[in-house]
Amino acid sequence: MRIILLGAPGAGKGTVAKLLTALDGSVQISTGDILRGAVKAGTPLGKEAKGHMDSGGLVPDSLIMGIMEQRLQEKDCQGGFLLDGFPRTIPQADELGKLLTKLNIKLDLVANIDVPRDVILDRLTTRRTCSNTSCQEIYNIKSNPPAPGDKCKKCGSPTIQRADETVEAISKRLDVYNEKTAPLIGYYDKLGKLLTIKEASSDGVVNAIKAGIAAKK
Repeated sequence: MRIILLGAPGAGKGTVAKLLTALDGSVQISTGDILRGAVKAGTPLGKEAKGHMDSGGLVPDSLIMGIMEQRLQEKDCQGGFLLDGFPRTIPQADELGKLLTKLNIKLDLVANIDVPRDVILDRLTTRRTCSNTSCQEIYNIKSNPPAPGDKCKKCGSPTIQRADETVEAISKRLDVYNEKTAPLIGYYDKLGKLLTIKEASSDGVVNAIKAGIAAKK
């Protein structure tokens, strides 16, 4: 499958992507992943991106698209890919459309995971992350709590609430999403690619995506 996953922070895109990759071997791709991969590989574009990242600046869209073009042509993408959190803006969507046309790649679907704001706030404010940088296991104090004493079940390190997962920080992230990224919903709807999913569970979202792809074939 070749799909784009849209959804606010906390909508469950990452979890859904992992479930989908297990179905048919499609690879999960996020902007952060491809940038880190290019930097680690030491490619010319990766070195240029590192300069922006080290200085704290934003990586230009033109550079991101160049790295994305290289990534989509790698062997593991031939069986399918899931774009997780990309594109983020209308200009990026325009450029991605041109790139896919150039590479003769046809999108199967754009899945918009629509989760109510109060559910997202509850999910993220109750999330806890292992403080061990080599572990980073994620817990939820309601549905999947850490071990007694707020310790990681895997490595025993303390679990923490990330600074960007307080109510104030999450509200700001959601406002940015609504301003910058939510317009993509209308953009892809006009192209006839959009499927909006209002399922609460990750399994429900996966089943809806599978049905949506089958319906468009």
